[in-house]
Amino acid sequence: MSAPSEPSRAQLRLQSIAWALGAGFSALLLGLPLGLESALRAGGCGFFYGLLAFHLQRVDPNDSHLQAGLVGAVCGIHSLGLPALSPWPLEGPWPQALAGVAPAVMMELIRAWLPLIGAALVLHGSQALSRLVVNRFEPIQRRP
Repeated sequence: MSAPSEPSRAQLRLQSIAWALGAGFSALLLGLPLGLESALRAGGCGFFYGLLAFHLQRVDPNDSHLQAGLVGAVCGIHSLGLPALSPWPLEGPWPQALAGVAPAVMMELIRAWLPLIGAALVLHGSQALSRLVVNRFEPIQRRP
């Protein structure tokens, strides 16, 4: 048997684009029940998550903490694009204003983060499944 060769730059480019499109499309589909604008935002963030995840996977494939941190970072960036739920500066005492807006903020964060987290799970789940299929199905050896 020969040793597996390193993929060419063109193959790596195609894999990177495939990861980005896979994550973006997954996030877009998972975000559609939340509305078209949310789905488009999630799809765009998923696309960039896929690009970053591919390159992070190449650098250090065994560091799951970096993978989880990347999901959190992209979710945080997505959250920065959400519209303000309360006018600023706050009217009245800030603890009361915070208590009034906190449930809406939490629901918006959940709605914004779920498609991206789902896309990450789809992307890494499909990668793990493909590795499992490749390792399990070995070619049949002929007997001499």
